[in-house]
Amino acid sequence: MIKTFMPSIKSAEELIQLQLNGLRWTVKHAFAGSPFYQKKMKEAGVQQQDINCIEDIQKLPFTTAEDLREGYPFPLLSVPIEQVVRIHASSGTTGKRKVLCYTEKDLRDWSDMFARCYEMAGLTPADRVQVAVGYGLWTAGVGFQMGAERFGAMAVPVGPGNLDMHCELMVDLQTTVFCCTASMGLLMAEEIKRRGLREKISLRKMIFGAERHSQAMRRNIEGYLGVEDTFDIPGLTELYGPGTGLECPAHEGIHYWADYYILEIIDPHTLKPLPPGEEGEMVVTTLRKEAAPLIRYRTRDLTKVIPGRCSCGNILPRHDKILGRSDDMFIIRGVNIYPGQIDHILSQVPQVGSEFQVFLKRKPDGKDYMAIKAERAEGGGRKRDKALAAHLENLINRQLLVSGKVEIVDFQSLPRTERKSKRVFDER
Repeated sequence: MIKTFMPSIKSAEELIQLQLNGLRWTVKHAFAGSPFYQKKMKEAGVQQQDINCIEDIQKLPFTTAEDLREGYPFPLLSVPIEQVVRIHASSGTTGKRKVLCYTEKDLRDWSDMFARCYEMAGLTPADRVQVAVGYGLWTAGVGFQMGAERFGAMAVPVGPGNLDMHCELMVDLQTTVFCCTASMGLLMAEEIKRRGLREKISLRKMIFGAERHSQAMRRNIEGYLGVEDTFDIPGLTELYGPGTGLECPAHEGIHYWADYYILEIIDPHTLKPLPPGEEGEMVVTTLRKEAAPLIRYRTRDLTKVIPGRCSCGNILPRHDKILGRSDDMFIIRGVNIYPGQIDHILSQVPQVGSEFQVFLKRKPDGKDYMAIKAERAEGGGRKRDKALAAHLENLINRQLLVSGKVEIVDFQSLPRTERKSKRVFDER
């Protein structure tokens, strides 16, 4: 019998009961073990006995990234320090890093969740998984690696960059699965094409994490490498790391592991819950995490819950791809814009490539303006650049209600990176 990492739950009612039991355990565990949570819940006037249904989660206070930084070096710690077997940290743009602790059970749970991702992507133990994301304090590299090992596939832990080694191993080891950021995926795909290696590799699937990517970027990567399928994987250090959900082969959203955490969508301004189908900020509450449980943690990621059941038949619920972060939003002439909105508009036009940059500047008269550099699609000629730029300017004006000057630049002229690509340059 083939081992499965999928949950045994058969109905929505069974899932809700599992979540309620996990929520009550988390509240009790955090209150007993964490002075931070104890103080938070006392201030909010809530106790474990107040949690009698899933909706009661709204009685609990939010936790934020600021709480993690202020609690440095061991924020949210809810077990004796002797039970902590590993720490990971996310890169903080300001102040201290957000350090998260893990017990042995936490790591087992994370491995099982990640193995479930590989199962959903259709891997088998015969697959060879080449890991091209960061190792060290980051959760990415070790997450992809230990998930492959738990699943039973061969892990090839290379890390980001080093295109020569990646190309060599992809040919020599006949790698079948490549795990990377979308930017690294594009960089690798273009390099494989440049070196004429497509007929010498056996790549079947790619899994992208760490950053939003457009359909145009995905089409380019799939076309260059000839892979069967590509998948989007979410990742958040505070919530174990990558591997807490995956886009299934039906590509109708990202299934998230609701037996390990509760996902809420709230209005980031009013902090009120939003119904399925409405876009807002993702808030997560863990159900089994021992060392650093999360209670209503505001991720700042923007998405929506997709109502209904996926055509793939899996009972686990889905959220949409991450549009961006609530703190990535920029304001130009009074209009709130997320980079993902510009990405979406450009992806609708086949003559445009996947790479773009946005520049925000202020004129001497005090007025702000937006300029966009967008790559021409591969093989496109320069003759239609002026018309193409005008078409994109019209789309941006109509869909975003703000004007922006578009410049079409040569294919592959914008920088490539093995990590996350920087899209917005605010020079105001």
